Amino acid sequence: MPRPDPKPVDSLTPKRARRIALAAQGFADRRPTAEIAARHIDRVFDRVGLVQIDSVNVLTRSHYLPFFARLGPYRRDLLDRQAYRRKRYFEYWGHEASLIPIRLQPAMRWRMERARKGEGIYKGLARFGRERRDFIEAALKEIEAHGPMGASELSGSGKGEGGWWGWSDGKVAMEWLFWAGLVTTATRRNFERLYDLTERVLPPEIVAMPTPDEHEAHRTLLRVAAGSLGIATERDLRDYFRLPASGTADRIAELVEAGDLLPVEVKGWKQPAYLAPDARTPRKVEACALMSPFDSLVWERDRAERLFGFRYRLEIYTPAEKRVHGYYVLPFLLDHELAGRVCLKADRAAGVLRVNTAHAEDGVDPDRVAGALAGELQLMARWLELDGIRVDKTGDLAPALAAAVG
Repeated sequence: MPRPDPKPVDSLTPKRARRIALAAQGFADRRPTAEIAARHIDRVFDRVGLVQIDSVNVLTRSHYLPFFARLGPYRRDLLDRQAYRRKRYFEYWGHEASLIPIRLQPAMRWRMERARKGEGIYKGLARFGRERRDFIEAALKEIEAHGPMGASELSGSGKGEGGWWGWSDGKVAMEWLFWAGLVTTATRRNFERLYDLTERVLPPEIVAMPTPDEHEAHRTLLRVAAGSLGIATERDLRDYFRLPASGTADRIAELVEAGDLLPVEVKGWKQPAYLAPDARTPRKVEACALMSPFDSLVWERDRAERLFGFRYRLEIYTPAEKRVHGYYVLPFLLDHELAGRVCLKADRAAGVLRVNTAHAEDGVDPDRVAGALAGELQLMARWLELDGIRVDKTGDLAPALAAAVG
């Protein structure tokens, strides 16, 4: 029998909920004035809990962008060093493919165990695990013998020919082992994963940590999600680490009973909400940031619309003639609102950052938005080692932006 929703302890305005969410994600913090160091990368992870990885490279790899949004220009090799040399983070399926703090690896083992059993995993991958067990075991032995290797280097890997996601047999075998937690990413070579045995990659103290039961693991991940979201519905909390729908309501009720979540209501929200006990409510937020489409502030599109009145859809897979805002569109955060959006491309051959489209949201001052956005684009161009900015005259914000860029 489902538990009744707990009685809310407070009623919040949408504006207050928005400030709480922005503070939880790190946008109430001032950007560092000193040179960005590893500790700043770690601080962002403390805020957001995990960072989604995506292969689209029209601008730069998506997992570098959340740090630029919160810190400003930084050396991207800092993130690589923290993840692959210092082993502060590991790759696994959190919110899609993600970089996750290493301390949370034990809390992800329930998913690895389900994968080994063929549960909660893509059907094609699970079927391969059942039908090609000998090939998978041979792949594991080859990795054990030879150390870090890419899927293409595996004996008998074959070529991707339109099978499951167009992957080769070697890639599917490697991904099965990855999902099952038997191998992990040792490093990347031109963005290609190099796989090695998990116990050789992770720090020994992490490998030795006890594995929590599934309920405790879910409570741990829900606490992280709550801290990173600040205020959230059950679906928001569950979606952060893509937890199963079954049982999440019970785990949330347990966290409420323990005082780890506070039930609240937000005016205008249809669903009950939960507040992290240590969530901050800043008096105002003075932020200026371009957001990756896969940034944790906006990756749950319904939440972005609920918090900001910002309807956001990724149009990468939409035919060009049917796109409304462009191919790779970044929302623009100005103070406490998502005030505009720009379709960007790093044109390295020409040495420029191209703004293919620029749109303002309803009710904003386009000149104010354009001025702030121009400054952020100039920072981004320098960060990406591009010589300038070219603004196409497409979109209602484009004329003001072109004038502001100069």
